[in-house]
Amino acid sequence: MIEQVYVHLPFKRAMHAVDPLQRLKLLRQHLGAMSTRQFHDEIIATFTELRDLHTNYLLPDPFRTKTAFLPFLVEEFFEGDTRRYIVSKLYPGFSHPYFSTGVVITHWNGIPIERAVELNADRQAGSNEAARHARGLDALTIRPMILTAPPDEEWVIIRYTAEGQNHELRFEWQIFEPDPSPTRVDPNSSQHPVSRALGIDAQNEAIQRTKKILFAPRAMEVEKQIAIGGRRASASAGAGLGSDMADVSMLPNVFSFRIVNTPHGDFGYIRIWNFQVADPDELVTEFIRIAGILSQSGSGLIIDVRGNPGGVITAGERLLQVLTPKPIDPERFQFINTPLTLELCERDSVLTQWKASITQSVETATTYSDGFPLDPVEAYNRLGQSYYGPVVIITDALCYSTTDIFAAGFQDHGIGPILGTSANTGAGGANVWTHELLRQVLPGRTSPFQSLPKNASFRVALRRSTRVGAKSGTPVEDLGTVPDYLHLMTKNDLLNQNEDLIARAAHLLAGLPSRALSVVLSPRPGNGTISVSVTTKNISRLDLFLNERPLLTRDVSDGTTTLTLPASYSGVGRLELHGYDGRQLVAVKRIVLEDQGHLLHAKADEMVAADAPKRQNARPQEVHDLLTKLHDQGVVNLDSPMRSALDQARTLRLSEDEGWYIAGGSSWAIVVKGQ
Repeated sequence: MIEQVYVHLPFKRAMHAVDPLQRLKLLRQHLGAMSTRQFHDEIIATFTELRDLHTNYLLPDPFRTKTAFLPFLVEEFFEGDTRRYIVSKLYPGFSHPYFSTGVVITHWNGIPIERAVELNADRQAGSNEAARHARGLDALTIRPMILTAPPDEEWVIIRYTAEGQNHELRFEWQIFEPDPSPTRVDPNSSQHPVSRALGIDAQNEAIQRTKKILFAPRAMEVEKQIAIGGRRASASAGAGLGSDMADVSMLPNVFSFRIVNTPHGDFGYIRIWNFQVADPDELVTEFIRIAGILSQSGSGLIIDVRGNPGGVITAGERLLQVLTPKPIDPERFQFINTPLTLELCERDSVLTQWKASITQSVETATTYSDGFPLDPVEAYNRLGQSYYGPVVIITDALCYSTTDIFAAGFQDHGIGPILGTSANTGAGGANVWTHELLRQVLPGRTSPFQSLPKNASFRVALRRSTRVGAKSGTPVEDLGTVPDYLHLMTKNDLLNQNEDLIARAAHLLAGLPSRALSVVLSPRPGNGTISVSVTTKNISRLDLFLNERPLLTRDVSDGTTTLTLPASYSGVGRLELHGYDGRQLVAVKRIVLEDQGHLLHAKADEMVAADAPKRQNARPQEVHDLLTKLHDQGVVNLDSPMRSALDQARTLRLSEDEGWYIAGGSSWAIVVKGQ
């Protein structure tokens, strides 16, 4: 696996001066003299020195399902240039007269805390110094034993400062088995369409899950309710927890969101916890819904991906299209050229496009195959832009894999500034496969991938990713994405919902232009034309295209402009509006026109086909009932204000014009003609 499949082997040998093959050969030589614990420790150390969080040894039963933890979390903040460590969260039910949230830790088992974190960081596989430090800090209190050996010590002694006095307290390690996330993709399934497109830090994924279970009971309650009741449960989950639907994501393991009030104005804030979804389009659709809610009250968007371990790579890359008028150029992925990777590409139809260049490498002696996106380029641009305000993303050294690729794409496409709380991201640039998935693609007794005892396993970086745009060809691995601006976390951040960090992000947004581009279509049955009412902000010119052919150009100013779509539009096709600020393309909106069963359905971002019943003299209430039915069937995903209006049996924004009845949202419109 390491010799013929591991894509980063030449790179890691050069970058970190390691030789894992020789180390594994020595391990086999000395195997008879080793205890079980020594064997596991040596394999863990061999993989750790690769500094690759995609390529791991997964411990067998009984370790693989267990996590060791202490009943508190430690995070860092800065006073000037001095780093401090604080207790940021306590396990519910734990209480102590002095040891509480906000106390500053000075020593760990008698070692000054800064040195203790440094020693622990050296045992982590982070690709760069910032990544190792962040993971060393996390591993002080949470150790998923599928990837790390059990703690050597049975307890730890903490020295801390509270109310100006030094105190010491002893904590024993505790063990539990965390439940898996309900949206987690099975990485071992060759039948699942996205299992081959995963990019995730398994250790950070396990730590994030443990933090949620132990320290976020409200979030766990939302997760349980939605897991039981599906989409409809999201409303009741919010109500039961003192919120309304606008506060709760339909993918609560992926998104949380709110409006933040800052000295620089009100902005939307979206936390993306991971990219673990079975359907990448579902993640994008839910993001569009959330951004639509937030755009009604905020004048820009803060996307916080700190701590995000990754997930489905295509989900992260497809999300970029929502935020920019530019076509998305996805990252390219390459194999290392070996006989075994050639056999993989010959046996698995998903990998066919890499076969020719690997075959040719016999003659060219190139190290890597040609690079291709994981999906066709069209898949990353099918929906197009739907958010038009300024955007900033926040990263840290725990961002990894899919999140690295998302941040790199955000930067490479010039979407907006990146604000980092670390000097780099985690720098994981690869598609990861498990040993079990490789076994399924290459089965049989002659396969190099055979069943391992007691559910032990491995993960390996199979295809490396390279950037596009100005950094085209640069690997993401080890290099990561360097933020445009750096914010050192404050004590106020840790104790008050990232207040200073969000204010810094808001300051960046306040200096960027906020734009708007929305469309309402109104058919005119008398002459067959359609009135196109376009509302713009900070856009000086509009170009209209119908079925990719130029239709008209109009200079515009802030406000509403009415244009006319001619009768010759044929009833089916795609209307596209390009908004310019001077010569710069700043906004694009797509509307797919579908004429079916007397329902002209014009929906921005995605075409939805739905049969409309023929009615005599259709009234607004009938249109209301139709929309409700379509929403219940999952055909139309109404945004929150529209859904609330439907639930209260209001007429939305229905208008009557010679038998036509119109309902419109922020990114869609449905038009029904009575007959």
